[in-house]
Amino acid sequence: MPRSRINANFIDKTFSIVANILLRIIPTTLGEKEAFTYYRDGNYYEAMRLEIDPYDRSYILYNIGLIHTSNGEHTKALEYYFRALERNPFLPQAFNNMAVICHYAIRQGDSEIAEAWFEQATEYWKQAIALTPGNYIEAHNWLKITRRFE
Repeated sequence: MPRSRINANFIDKTFSIVANILLRIIPTTLGEKEAFTYYRDGNYYEAMRLEIDPYDRSYILYNIGLIHTSNGEHTKALEYYFRALERNPFLPQAFNNMAVICHYAIRQGDSEIAEAWFEQATEYWKQAIALTPGNYIEAHNWLKITRRFE
């Protein structure tokens, strides 16, 4: 087995052990524990049904957006990223993913609307960078090269 796969398995197993310990010792309600269990297992829709905390729901919505992004369902992904940001406007990764989707749309779409997609990507990347300066270096460079960064 390749070394990187061994390390990934070790990290996954360690996370599972730590998560199980935390579930037992952190004083939370049974519903919150059940929601976290579903979240940890990747059953985000079931976790959404149980989770009531807006901050926690934002991460569940973000992860649902990731699934739609990886499936090429960009419109649905954008919807879930927007919903995540409504609950937690400090998710730079959601802004970044939305910008990536807009940037991708430029290559797929009509050249007449490309400028609008560029502007939308610009705004999302600026928000992501403002929340986490030093991250998203490629986006920062793209903004500089296209003279969109102030």
